[in-house]
Amino acid sequence: MGRFTDKVAIITGSSNGIGRSTAIILAKDGAKVTITGRNAERLEETKQQIISAGVSADNINSVVADITTSAGQDQIINSTIQKFGKIDILVNNAGAAITDPSGSSGLAQNISVYDKTFELNVRSVIELTQKAKPHLIASKGEIVNVSSIAASPQSHPDFNYYSMSKAALDQFTRNIAIELVKSGIRVNCVNPGLVITGFAQAMGAPVEVSSKLYSYMGSHPDCVPIGRVGQPEDIANIIAFLADRSASFYIIGQTITADGGSTLVMAMNTHNLTDLLQNK
Repeated sequence: MGRFTDKVAIITGSSNGIGRSTAIILAKDGAKVTITGRNAERLEETKQQIISAGVSADNINSVVADITTSAGQDQIINSTIQKFGKIDILVNNAGAAITDPSGSSGLAQNISVYDKTFELNVRSVIELTQKAKPHLIASKGEIVNVSSIAASPQSHPDFNYYSMSKAALDQFTRNIAIELVKSGIRVNCVNPGLVITGFAQAMGAPVEVSSKLYSYMGSHPDCVPIGRVGQPEDIANIIAFLADRSASFYIIGQTITADGGSTLVMAMNTHNLTDLLQNK
């Protein structure tokens, strides 16, 4: 018997990175999982990795959907209920730092980048949570939001809209935690630091450039004091802890920072991340 046996979990953005690792960990520990993302090929890779971990394909609901659309959100919720009959855990992991096509950063970014960033990182989380709410009330379930250390009080000038959206997500976590705990739902948040995922590549950086970035930051103790950049499972294990009511029952509305010590020094912002990503 795993700690998530008889539980049903939705993990958004599970076609790679933290979402994929979370889906694998929850499924290995007994959960039935809905995995979802926009890239069908990568989502199939997640499914096959879950199966390779010894999980039955019957315990996987794979949904190719755009989480920013109402139709995509409905597809995720409705297919989960149709296949598994309930929802116990919602992991709002999907998110991204959206780049300006002109290459501008900071305040120079077009306001359309702001709109797209908040649509994905905030609005879609709110809407999916609203739609999952009645099912989570019925199951006395758990919500885990995935934010970022970019939400911290320190300035993040290169990632203006992204950091703003993650700060909004942190406050959303706190606000709904108090509202929903009255209905038996626990809400918490994880704030990762640098983690080796497809994040930089999604911003347009080639694989070799993103690898250079992670290597550079991990080797500088003023950026990541622990001496290495995080792996997706480092964060996924914390998500699993927060989704496990027996382990984290008394944690309500909190943001757990997992960054190898970065926010204790925050010298990361003194390095030119834009130049690194552009391989200058």
